[in-house]
Amino acid sequence: MITISEEAQAHFVKLLSKQESGTNIRVFVVNPGTSSAECGVSYCPPDAVEDTDTRLTFNGFDAVVDEESAPYLEEAEIDYITDQMGSQLTLKAPNAKARKVADDAPLIERINYMIESEINPQLANHGGQVVLTEVTDDGFAILQFGGGCNGCSMVDVTLKDGIEKQMLEQFAGELNGVRDATEHEAGEHSYY
Repeated sequence: MITISEEAQAHFVKLLSKQESGTNIRVFVVNPGTSSAECGVSYCPPDAVEDTDTRLTFNGFDAVVDEESAPYLEEAEIDYITDQMGSQLTLKAPNAKARKVADDAPLIERINYMIESEINPQLANHGGQVVLTEVTDDGFAILQFGGGCNGCSMVDVTLKDGIEKQMLEQFAGELNGVRDATEHEAGEHSYY
């Protein structure tokens, strides 16, 4: 479920040595499965472990994950990086915003997963997002842009050179293209 690098494990052991005996770490997701999902790590005293928690044993401590966060922490990685700027703990959870779907899931589910985990985080930098409204019988994904993408002068470039290119590569042989169903209207909400 979660990979913790040796450097991060050593860092946690050092931090936990200053805590109450038996304290472990808790890895969690706030607002899992939504575009506002945030991952975190905290101390987990022995009396804070729930019966429904998943315990992952590492070198010198356990990582505890609550039942709701568990599916969103699949393929998560925690690392401790030291460079000229100092040291920092990094947590990457590619499935926090959308629960990972199986490779053989229906095309519409796999496209929605890609939108939530890859495309919308990029669009969020400009205050935008996109949703899949349908996949047509002739293999076109119909998208609806919102937020800062609605009315943006670069939306065609984003659609054709960004989103469509990514989707056609990932769903080669299953998807023939991407179309925009948005009625773009410039306004104060748009990003320029």
